[in-house]
Amino acid sequence: MTEAPDSALATALAAGLAPWFEASHRDLTWRRTADPYAIWVSEIMLQQTRVETVERYYADFLARFPTVEALADAEQSEVLEAWSGLGYYRRARLLHKGAQHVRDTFGGTVPGDGASLLGVPGIGKYTAGAIASIAFDKPQPLVDGNVARVLSRVCGIDEPKQQDATAKGHWRLTEAILTRGRPRVLAQALMELGATVCTPKSPRCEACPIRDHCNALATGRTATIPAPRKKVAQPLDRLCALAVVSRKRLLMIKRPATGLLASMWCLPLVTDEDGPTELGTVFEDAEVIDRWSRVGAVRHVFTHRIWELSVCRANVPKRPALALTGEVAWVSPGDRPPGGIPSVTTKLLNAAGF
Repeated sequence: MTEAPDSALATALAAGLAPWFEASHRDLTWRRTADPYAIWVSEIMLQQTRVETVERYYADFLARFPTVEALADAEQSEVLEAWSGLGYYRRARLLHKGAQHVRDTFGGTVPGDGASLLGVPGIGKYTAGAIASIAFDKPQPLVDGNVARVLSRVCGIDEPKQQDATAKGHWRLTEAILTRGRPRVLAQALMELGATVCTPKSPRCEACPIRDHCNALATGRTATIPAPRKKVAQPLDRLCALAVVSRKRLLMIKRPATGLLASMWCLPLVTDEDGPTELGTVFEDAEVIDRWSRVGAVRHVFTHRIWELSVCRANVPKRPALALTGEVAWVSPGDRPPGGIPSVTTKLLNAAGF
């Protein structure tokens, strides 16, 4: 792609995208509003999460935190509880921190210019473009994986680095497209096309409104552009989750403030080598445990890591002295500690029969 975007191409793409989107777009909840706060929430939720999953959480989250001020004034534990099940909880923490920044810096009004948006914690270049273009109808470019794939195919880009969402050429062409119509419509059209038509595998080229301008289609390269990414093996951790029950209450711990599941509730975890080891990191006297029994197994895939967990349960007559630092809770069946629990904890509790 050249330094200066092709003006004629940008005009042609805009002319094809706008009417197609108006006629064919999915009716998603967050597309029924121009509220920048609501759009901000949707964009954060949609990061690395399926649309169908976000639809289940979005309305309830906004009902609980209907404004920037409501979110900013909430305790982080409340925000995490409302986010529970969506995963990637760092997003929720940054959204909360960003809301506090907007409250304190802009009086609770989400700014509409890219520079101010980029100063908000948790808002990067793509999210700033999404808020400015969709909520404020400004030609602020935004490029995610879907948009990058569309433009890579349209322009017939062979070089893998230039196919990436960070490639400057994509951002320049996107901005040029957005200036040739309503940015609110064209920004969403680019994303929608990549999500529903110009898909990674088996793109539906016959349904594409800009197929006449697609270099990859004309040269038979839709299967090779973008270039397939090499899969990197994810690190695997084998752990044991300890379901310790005393007087019908289950021990749960709050994870450290950094790392996986930061500040989230889980069962105590130790290494698993032919049985639970490292019990001394959990209990001051491991002899208080009558007998462990394996009651299940859980496999959980994070973005860049996999956990394989044996679930071991032990019933003890009295609560053991703990060697743990940090917050702990003893919960009754069906109860959950404040702040919500991540999906891996839900799996563990189910496996433990609690």
